[in-house]
Amino acid sequence: MYKLTNEEIANALTKLPSWKMQAGKLHRDYEFADFIHAFGFMSTCAIAIEKMNHHPEWSNVWNRVTVDLTTHDAGGVTQKDIDLAHLLESFAGKLG
Repeated sequence: MYKLTNEEIANALTKLPSWKMQAGKLHRDYEFADFIHAFGFMSTCAIAIEKMNHHPEWSNVWNRVTVDLTTHDAGGVTQKDIDLAHLLESFAGKLG
């Protein structure tokens, strides 16, 4: 897996409008109705994430989930991160 160029990332972000580059990582803040929905999002995603074997840097505070994606082995954002962002968006759409 190779590190994407800035142009490739910018192109991918056109299909992920709520995501942005921040500190060299794909970044997104999710907000849910309450803690149960936020934690449910993380729990639901965890099974699919484990199958991908590509884990996010994420945290939860009450109704918010903050996500940063990077591929440490490649030293930046790769297609794995783009794919994971799309996966997270699909789950958030179902839970939101």
